[in-house]
Amino acid sequence: MLFRQLFDLESSTYSYLLADAAGREAVLIDPVFEQVDRDLGLLRELGLTLVFALDTHVHADHVTGVGVLRARTGCQTVISRRANVGCADRAVAEGDRIVFGAHALEVRETPGHTAACLTYVTADHARAFTGDALLIRGTGRTDFQQGDARALYRSVHEKIFTLPDGCRVYPGHDYRGFTVSTVGEEKHHNPRLGAGATLAQFVDTMAHLQLALPKKIDVAVPANLHCGVPLGVPSSPEAPAARAFVPSAWAPVEPSAAGVPELVPEWVAAHPGVARLVDVREPDEFDGELGHIEGAEPVPLASLGNASARWERSAPLITVCRSGGRSGRAAL
Repeated sequence: MLFRQLFDLESSTYSYLLADAAGREAVLIDPVFEQVDRDLGLLRELGLTLVFALDTHVHADHVTGVGVLRARTGCQTVISRRANVGCADRAVAEGDRIVFGAHALEVRETPGHTAACLTYVTADHARAFTGDALLIRGTGRTDFQQGDARALYRSVHEKIFTLPDGCRVYPGHDYRGFTVSTVGEEKHHNPRLGAGATLAQFVDTMAHLQLALPKKIDVAVPANLHCGVPLGVPSSPEAPAARAFVPSAWAPVEPSAAGVPELVPEWVAAHPGVARLVDVREPDEFDGELGHIEGAEPVPLASLGNASARWERSAPLITVCRSGGRSGRAAL
């Protein structure tokens, strides 16, 4: 089997290319939107045909590349049936198999980081692609997207630690430079789950992590529920775009990587009054130390739906927040 481990520096995400050396059919696990051209170039160089693009879960820290890969190659997209992603070609469950050439990946449901996490295991049980369920000497967090520490503890012990000790573990992320581990190593050395750590100890550990939310969560999750397809890109080679991106006549609007129409801050600052300016942050942020743009009206994201129902639909409008996440959700 041909195998490549790929890395996205911004999100510290690993993607994995596996292929049948004889038949040249390939699968790509957890592709990243910004790396699609890199991945397509590698497929061309190696003479491979992408037949499946797989996600281990609905990611919160980056936009998936599965939808764009489908549009550009005709491959099928795969995700857990529990994810409720209607655009996916295959919604898989425990025991399903993803076949490419003479090889196959076995699907194991490993919820806990999210309610819809999957681990993909090669048919010979030599490699496990664990997403964010099991990281090298760590685990994914369990404090959002229906995360559940008890479920994650059971998932790892029942679905991953039951694999052979020599099975290589390939995680969805790493932040310290590690690339691979083994089931045996993690059973003995993982500080959260290994060395006899009990369920109660793990639940207590996860309850006290106090991690900041991923900076892209407000854009990544909505985009990934639509297979990561930006505005104006068809969801499949045959399908039209669900919402076409229309260039603006009044401003230099460009779609972001997640398909959100954006303006650079410098342009907004240089053109006061050209559009309705809506600040979707909370009131304490609007009046807080960072201040707000002169002329902006405060409309918290949670109340935007009711407020916008009274606005003129054809008038130009710009939404703003602190980092782009909430204003991106407002725009979509």
